[in-house]
Amino acid sequence: MSKNYQVSIVKYESPQESVQKAVELIDGLEGISPDSKVFIKPNLVYWNKNCDFPKYGMLTTSRVVHDIVTLLNKKEFRDITIGEGIIGEDSKDQETPKDAFEKLGYYKLRDEYDVKVYDTFQRPYEKIQLSDHISARMNSDMLHSDFLINIPVLKTHAQCKVSLGIKNIKGLISIPSRKKFHSADSTFDLHYNVSQLANKIPECLTLLDGIFTLERGPAMDGKAHRSNILVASRDVLSADIVGSMLLGIDPVDVPSLVQAAKDRKRTPDLSDIEIKGETIESLSSPHAWDYEYKENDTLPLPYAKAGISGIKYHKYDESMCTFCSFYNGIILTAIKTAWKGRDGEPFDNIEVLTGKIMEPTKGMNKTILIGQCQYVKNRDHPHINELIAVKGCPPSTEDIKDALKKAGIKVASYFFKNIDKAPLLFMQKYQGKPEFSEKFFSIP
Repeated sequence: MSKNYQVSIVKYESPQESVQKAVELIDGLEGISPDSKVFIKPNLVYWNKNCDFPKYGMLTTSRVVHDIVTLLNKKEFRDITIGEGIIGEDSKDQETPKDAFEKLGYYKLRDEYDVKVYDTFQRPYEKIQLSDHISARMNSDMLHSDFLINIPVLKTHAQCKVSLGIKNIKGLISIPSRKKFHSADSTFDLHYNVSQLANKIPECLTLLDGIFTLERGPAMDGKAHRSNILVASRDVLSADIVGSMLLGIDPVDVPSLVQAAKDRKRTPDLSDIEIKGETIESLSSPHAWDYEYKENDTLPLPYAKAGISGIKYHKYDESMCTFCSFYNGIILTAIKTAWKGRDGEPFDNIEVLTGKIMEPTKGMNKTILIGQCQYVKNRDHPHINELIAVKGCPPSTEDIKDALKKAGIKVASYFFKNIDKAPLLFMQKYQGKPEFSEKFFSIP
C-alpha cells in the first residue's frame, strides 16, 4: 500500500525551531494562502483562577501556541484566531476564560500579532450533521475558517483511552452537544460520536504537543511526564494513530480511531503513513489510561486497599459527561476524608451512581444519584430504600455537600469551604522537579 499520509515526529529541543521543524517536515503550511482565515484550537480543558494547579500534560503549552503564531507571522498570515471553550462549574462564567487567556499569554499574542482570542462559549454555533446518526452545534468561527491548526496535548483519557486531534475538536461544540455525546446508546456511544468530530472541519494541520504527556488523563489527577515530543500531520487521523502509539497504546484498541479509520476506508495502523523525523520506537513509552477498581468495579483500588467499606462507588462509564466528571474526584476525595474520621467503622451500606446507564443494587440502605440524568432514570427504582438525589445539570457543590451529609458521610466543613483551592494538592507531586516548569505556560 502506498504511503499517502505524512506524519513528523520531532524532539522538542528549542523554542520556535522545534515547532517549525515539525511543521516543515510534512509541508504543514504548503499551499495555504497567507490571506486565509486561520483558526487555532489549543486544549484548555480546565482553568482555576483561584489557585495554581498542574497544567503539565493537561493543557496545551503556551510555548507551542506562541511558536505557531510566530511561524504564521513569519509567513505573513494576518487573519489568525485562537478559540477555546473552557469548562467550569458555571457555564456563564466569563471571568475564568479571561483569566486563563491573560495568564497563558494569549492576550500578549493578541497585542503583538493582532490575533483574535475568543471564548467560544460567547461565540455563535451552527448545527452540523456529522454523520447519519449524530449532529452537533459547532463553533461558527472554526467552521468558516479556511485553515484549522489543531493543537491538542499528547495524553490519555480515562473514557476514550486517548485524547488527541479528533477528540480535541469536542472543545468546539456547544455544552448541550457535549452532554449529548456521552450517550447511553450502546452503538452510537461516546466512542462513535467522538470518531465523527473531524468530519466537517476545514483543511487542517494537527500538531500534538507532547512537551508534557499525561497518563490517566485528561485532568490534573493524572501523572505527567516530561517527554519533549512534537507530532505534526495534515491528516488528523494519521496524527492520532502515531500519537496513540507514542503513548504505548495500540490504535486498534482505541474504538474512536478504529471507527474513524473505518469511515475513511483505512486501517488504524501505519500501513499508509510515512513517518518523518524521529521513530516511534525511539520515543514511545507506556502510558496507563485506566483507573483500577476492585471487584465488580465498586470502589477504586486504592480505596479498597485502605480498607474503606460500607460504600459502593461504581466505576464511571462513558455516559458520564464532562460536567459530572468534574465532581467525580471531589466526591471521592470527600469520601476518603470522611473515612479517616471513622476509625474503621463501615459506612451505612451506601451506593453512589453516576452517568446515564447505572442502576441501583438491591439491598443497599442509601442510594445517591449524582446529576439530573441519574435522577430522571432511577428516581422511582424499586431497589432504592432511601433516595438521596443530587439534581442539576451540572449539580452544584452545595447539593453534593448536602447529599453526602444526608448519607452520613461526614466531611470537615473546611473541605468544601476551600474546594476552589483543592487543585493545590495536585501540585505537590511536581514540587522540586525542575523538568516541570511553569515557563512553558506563559509568554514573556
